[in-house]
Amino acid sequence: MTVQTPVPFAPGPRNLITDVTGLRVGQAQDDAVRTGVTVIAPEGRAVAAVDVRGGGPGTRETDALSADCLVDEIDAIVLSGGSVYGLEAASGVTARLGARGRGFALGSTPLVAPIVPSAILFDLSNGGAKEWGETPPYRRLGIEAMEALDADVRLGNAGAGLGARAGALKGGTGSASVVAPGGFVVGALAASNPFGSCVMPGSGRFWAAPFEKAGEMGDQDSFPGPAHLPDDPYAETKIGASPGMNTTIGVVATDAALTVAETRRLAMMAQDGYARAIRPVHTPFDGDVVFALATGSRPLPEDTARAGLVAMLGALAADTLARAVARGVYEAETLGASPSYRERYTR
Repeated sequence: MTVQTPVPFAPGPRNLITDVTGLRVGQAQDDAVRTGVTVIAPEGRAVAAVDVRGGGPGTRETDALSADCLVDEIDAIVLSGGSVYGLEAASGVTARLGARGRGFALGSTPLVAPIVPSAILFDLSNGGAKEWGETPPYRRLGIEAMEALDADVRLGNAGAGLGARAGALKGGTGSASVVAPGGFVVGALAASNPFGSCVMPGSGRFWAAPFEKAGEMGDQDSFPGPAHLPDDPYAETKIGASPGMNTTIGVVATDAALTVAETRRLAMMAQDGYARAIRPVHTPFDGDVVFALATGSRPLPEDTARAGLVAMLGALAADTLARAVARGVYEAETLGASPSYRERYTR
C-alpha cells in the first residue's frame, strides 16, 4: 500500500477540524427553536486556552484556562446558540462526561470534574419557537451532541450555527484544516454570527477570499472584489436590524504538543482570522471568542526552532479560522428572513 505524504499548506483529507488527530465533533439542533449546539471533544484530554475580544461575550469555565490555574487540560469545548440560556448546554456535556468517568480527579471521591469551557452566540431573534418557559432545550442538546461525536462535521445550518446570521446574510457552522510543514495539522471550526459583514460590499467576494483552498468558498476567483473599499464600515452589517444578534465563536486546534502558554499564543494569533473574514469585528455588540486546543500527538523540538514553529502554527490558525468563518456562511441555507450567500450571489 502506498502511503501518501501530506502536502504542506494543502487542506487535510476532510478539510475539517477533525483532521487534527484525536478530535471529534458532535452537533445537535432543534429546528423548531432554530438553535443548536456544537461540541468539540478530544479522545483523551487536550491542553487548552482561550482569547476573548468581543465587547459582549458569554462564556463558562474560561477562567479555569489561565496558565496560573490548577487545570491545564480540558475534556470538551461547547459552542451554543441561545445567548445566556445556551450556557446550560455545557451542563449536559459535563453530566455525560462525568457519567463516563471523564474529568479531573476529585481526591478520594468516586466522582470526577469534567472541564468543559463554553461560549454562546445570540440567536434569540431569528423567529424560532422560543417559548420554552423553565425548560430551555440546551442541556438536552448538549447531551445529544455528545452522543453524536464523529469525524464528519455538517456545515452551514447545523449545530451552534443553525440560527446564526452573519451581517445581512445567513450565518452558519464552518470548518477547515491545513497541513503545516513537518506534517503538523491545524484545524478550525467557527459558528459565524457576526454583527459585521463577511462579504465585500458591492460584490459576492468574501473578505476571506485570498485564503480560499480547493474551491471551499465557491471559487472566489469568479467574484472580483470592488475597485474601492467603502468608507462606511457598517455596509452589509446588521445595523439595519439590531446590534444585539451577534457573536462569532470558534475553536482552533493542532496536533502539536504545545504548552499552556504556547496554546494561549495560538488562540491570540488565531483571533486575527476573524479580522481577515469579518468587517467590522470585535465590536461592542459581539462576544468574539476563540478557544485553542493542542492534542499533543506530534512533539515539537526543544531548541531555538520551537518558537518559530509556534509562530507558524499561529499564523496558519488565523488563516484557517478565516476560512472556517467564510465557509460557514457559504454553506448556510436561507432560514426565515436571513437569505443565504448562495441564494444571493450564485443563484
